Amino acid sequence: MMKKTGVILSAVFLALTLVLGGCGQPQTARVATKGPAWAPSLVPLQQETIVKVGMKQVVSDAGVLVGMAKGYYKDLGIKIEPVQFNTGQEMINALAAGQLDVGATVTASGLFNAMSRDIPVKIVADKGVNVPGKGYYRLVIRKDLVGQINDFADLRGRKIAVVGTASLDEIALDRVLNKGGMTTKDVDLQVIRSFPDMLVSLGNKSIDAAMLIEPFIAVGVAKGLADPWKDPSSYDPDAQTALLVFGTSMTTRPDVANRFMTAYVKSLRDYNDAFFKDKGKKELIDILCKYSVVKDPVMYEKMFPVGLNPDGYLRLKGIEMDLAWYKQRNLLKADIKLPDAVDNNYVDFALNVLGKYK
Repeated sequence: MMKKTGVILSAVFLALTLVLGGCGQPQTARVATKGPAWAPSLVPLQQETIVKVGMKQVVSDAGVLVGMAKGYYKDLGIKIEPVQFNTGQEMINALAAGQLDVGATVTASGLFNAMSRDIPVKIVADKGVNVPGKGYYRLVIRKDLVGQINDFADLRGRKIAVVGTASLDEIALDRVLNKGGMTTKDVDLQVIRSFPDMLVSLGNKSIDAAMLIEPFIAVGVAKGLADPWKDPSSYDPDAQTALLVFGTSMTTRPDVANRFMTAYVKSLRDYNDAFFKDKGKKELIDILCKYSVVKDPVMYEKMFPVGLNPDGYLRLKGIEMDLAWYKQRNLLKADIKLPDAVDNNYVDFALNVLGKYK
C-alpha cells in the first residue's frame, strides 16, 4: 500500500512539474527583449497600456494619427484612445485632473495657470508651426477686399474674427496688428467659436478678416470667400502654433511617456518625408483621409501643409513670447517661467533612440 501510494505521489509530482513548466515557458517567451525594427533598442512595455489623447483629429495631429495607423504606438505596448473635446479649457481641466494623458492643443492662460497650481502638466513637443511660404494658420481677408486691405495699417477699425480670446488666437492676431502699430483694441474684434462659421461670416460680409487654420483656408480660397493675404513668416515668424502637452498621468510615468514620444517623433518623420520630401505621400494622405477630419485627398494638394518638426522640439522663443503676452495682461496667477512650462526630456529620449532626422 505504501509502495503504491509512493508511485501515485511520484506521478502527481511529475505531472505538476510538467504543468508548471508548460505554464512558465510561454510566459518567459512573451517578454520582449528588443524593440521593433524601427526602434530596436527600445523594449516595449510588458503590458499594453491605454493612453488617452485629447485632440480634434486635424492634420496637425499627424504625430498621433500616423502612429496609430502604422502601429508605432502598438509596437511599444501603447493603445491610443482618442478623446474629443469641445473647448481647449475642458481639455486642460482633464489633463490637470489626470483624466486625460496627452493633449494636442494650443497655448492658453488656463494651461499656464494649471501649472501655477503645482500640477505636473508640461508642454513636451511641437504640434504645429508655420513654415515660410506655407503658413497653415494665418490671417485671411475677404476676397472682395483685395486691393483695399494692402498693408497692416489698413486693418485699423476692421471687423476681424478669432475663435477665442486669452489664447493663441488673440495672440496671433495681436502680432499681426503690432506690425501696423496697433493691438486688438484698434479693431472690431469678433469672437466666432468655429472656423466653418467664420467662412459663413466672410461669405455674408459680416466680417472683414479672420484668423483661420487649414483646411478652412483652402476651402475659403476655393470658394472665392477668402484671400490668404500675407505670409505669416512676415508677421509671426517665431510662433509655436500648436503644442503636445503631457498631463499628470504621463509626467509621473516616464516609461510610458518616453515610449509615446518615440512613436510620436517617428510619426512626425513620416509626415515630413511625405509632405516635404514627397516620399510615401499617397500613403500618408490615405492615412490622414481615414483618421483626420479632412476626408478629401484633393484638399491635401491645395492646403498649406502644417510644419511639424521631425525632431520634435518646440520653438522655445514662441512659447516665451506667449508667456510674456499673458503676463503683460495680468492673465497668469503666478510668474511661470519657460523651464516651469516646457520639458524637453521626452524628446531627448526619443532622439537617443531614433537619432536626428536626416
